[in-house]
Amino acid sequence: MIWALIKVLLFFAAVAGITWGATFLINSGDGIRITAAGYEFTLGALQAVILVLVTMAGLWLLTKLIGLIVAVLRFVNGDETALTRYFDRNRERKGYAALSEGMVALAAGENRVALSRAIKAERLLGNPEITNIMVAQAAEAAGDTQRAEQAYKALLGHQDTRFVGIRGLLGQRLAAGDTETALRLAQKAFELKPKQADIQDVLLKLQAGSQDWKGARATLEAKRRSGTLAKDIYRRRDAVLALQEARKVMEEGTTIEAREAAIAANKASPDLVPAAAMAARGLALSGDAKGATRIIRKAWEAQPHPDLAAAFADIAPDETPSERLKRFRTLTEIHPDDPETRMLRAELLIAAEDFPGARRVLGDLPETAPTGRMLALRAAIARGEGADDAEVRAWLAKAVTAPRGPQWCCDKCHAIHAEWVPICENCGGFDTLSWREPPQTATPSPTGTEMLPLLVNPPAPRHAPTVETTHVDDAEDEPVDLAAIARSAN
Repeated sequence: MIWALIKVLLFFAAVAGITWGATFLINSGDGIRITAAGYEFTLGALQAVILVLVTMAGLWLLTKLIGLIVAVLRFVNGDETALTRYFDRNRERKGYAALSEGMVALAAGENRVALSRAIKAERLLGNPEITNIMVAQAAEAAGDTQRAEQAYKALLGHQDTRFVGIRGLLGQRLAAGDTETALRLAQKAFELKPKQADIQDVLLKLQAGSQDWKGARATLEAKRRSGTLAKDIYRRRDAVLALQEARKVMEEGTTIEAREAAIAANKASPDLVPAAAMAARGLALSGDAKGATRIIRKAWEAQPHPDLAAAFADIAPDETPSERLKRFRTLTEIHPDDPETRMLRAELLIAAEDFPGARRVLGDLPETAPTGRMLALRAAIARGEGADDAEVRAWLAKAVTAPRGPQWCCDKCHAIHAEWVPICENCGGFDTLSWREPPQTATPSPTGTEMLPLLVNPPAPRHAPTVETTHVDDAEDEPVDLAAIARSAN
């Protein structure tokens, strides 16, 4: 609407300018006197301008007429395509001019102008291999998805432009959320150009999203062969895909194949915690406790993790707390100062009812680097040592507002996941989860620090009836689920 108004205003301005110029020339009084062959011509200023314009138009028509006469003479002399070439040159010249204008308009962001020039070039040139690409891009930029789809489909009919058409349709299907069709198009594009990095990435993401782990591993191998993926990154991501393939096999009930796939994934990336835990459990089920211990120990050397400790505990599930404490020295002697190792030792000592030893192992961690799990362990220790309920509640109240500690956190969007997954459920990133402390936010909690005084020192109920209290020694005889308290922060 605004552009139409601007064009109308420009038209009136042009008419007004021409009128003013003609009036000025008429009233100027000056003129041109031409004398030729005994004749004398006197022209006014306006008449002189008109004569110049007519002369220029006549020269242009003369050149066109000469070109047409030459084409006719060639046609008469036997050149049957002379006239066709003459008119085709004019059409091509206009077509390429429209194509050039369309490319400039598209680069300038004038999408509608680019689309109209592309359609004009398509009509004049009759060369769909060139014009259809321009029409598709201009239509897509202008938001005309239907015309863009028609242009992309037209490109499929030519071998040279087939890949461009498939890629364009792939982009449209992805934008529409049709991942099933997009996967088929990505596979076709990959067959045409297996070394195209963008197509490799799109296909890999779609295959992972559809849980086609075997196909995703083949695509990842193609990325490695084409040189677009570093060797260490390839090993890591191949291990991730192998782990997911093992999980899928396990869901189908073939335990032996799942164990072998998990072991292969662990060999490819020994520091991948889920792969190590799964491989260790598989070996433990087959009776190879030493092999399972070796895998957990190697992964623990790379990074202490509670999932590794849980898998190590599953190797001998029926052992006593003292036996477990002794066996776990295989892990606790590695990185003894790591907070995860110290919390693991504290949990084992709590299970063995060595509460002073558990408190010594934690040391000053509850004060210097408090987390919910660590403070819950401290509450369990206080309860085991016979502390009063107020002290236990104080530790638990601190655990409510303390950071949760390291978690599976996405490196791209920082979304937190309860367990490791190959694809972030928030941003869709592949292999972006790492075990680390997520960034803390300063968001106030209506059930956090505001409730801390009530949790530490709850007020006595009004007009409460007098009841007989239980002696502390009697309370200590009651069974206490300390492990449940320790797990409450996980």
